Amino acid sequence: MKRHKPEGLDIATNTLDILTAIDHHAWFADAEKPNQTHPEYITYDISCNEDFALHAKYHKWEKIFAFFRGHPLAMGSFATKYVNPDLLKFDPAYKIRIRFSVMPEKLRQILEPNTSTIQDRLDAVVKFQSAGYDVHLNFSPVVVYDEWLDDYKDLFEQIQSTMQRDMWSYTAVKAEVIFLTHNEVKHEYNLAQQLPGEEYLWRPDIQESKTSQYGGKNIRYKHDLKAEYIRQWTELHDQIIPWNTIRYIF
Repeated sequence: MKRHKPEGLDIATNTLDILTAIDHHAWFADAEKPNQTHPEYITYDISCNEDFALHAKYHKWEKIFAFFRGHPLAMGSFATKYVNPDLLKFDPAYKIRIRFSVMPEKLRQILEPNTSTIQDRLDAVVKFQSAGYDVHLNFSPVVVYDEWLDDYKDLFEQIQSTMQRDMWSYTAVKAEVIFLTHNEVKHEYNLAQQLPGEEYLWRPDIQESKTSQYGGKNIRYKHDLKAEYIRQWTELHDQIIPWNTIRYIF
């Protein structure tokens, strides 16, 4: 997707080759369990470079899901900004984890136009749980701006209200939290394309350079400021939705 190429989408067509590689890896992987991913299974992100729910029609997704459903060691996982009702027709026996990405709705409208609303994503939690999916919340990216904590307070209250209304199996709905990472190439592209929201993403006054594990040069919040942002965010989260276990935050 756009994190690697400005336009278009590359789709892997060697599905069976990939699943075979995952099978071989699962049997010999040195994975400590229980861990922050899953207490029993080795979890594979099947969609780290695209939104699998949006692009499922381009994939043999039923074959992929069936592979993980039947595998004794592995389960699949992907984050999404879209609610795809077609996926509800398949029962993965809780061997597929969907991580619905959430952020304040005000920010979603600016940074994630043409995606499912935050309320639509929250409304989908119990539907996908009932259909046999493991469902988590993906707080990513967490963006810092002047009124960010006020807006996250509203988001946490929205989550709490939806959980109570729909009677989620809330102990199962855990969270991952990832603060914003940006890069100069993407920044210049966004400016050239006149995409909205760059004033939220490009904040050199509170950001510093970072080399990612893949070797890319990115920017993130300055480490001393970020430690305080994490503390504030976690404290607010735990005041309102303490049942939503944070698996990891960075």
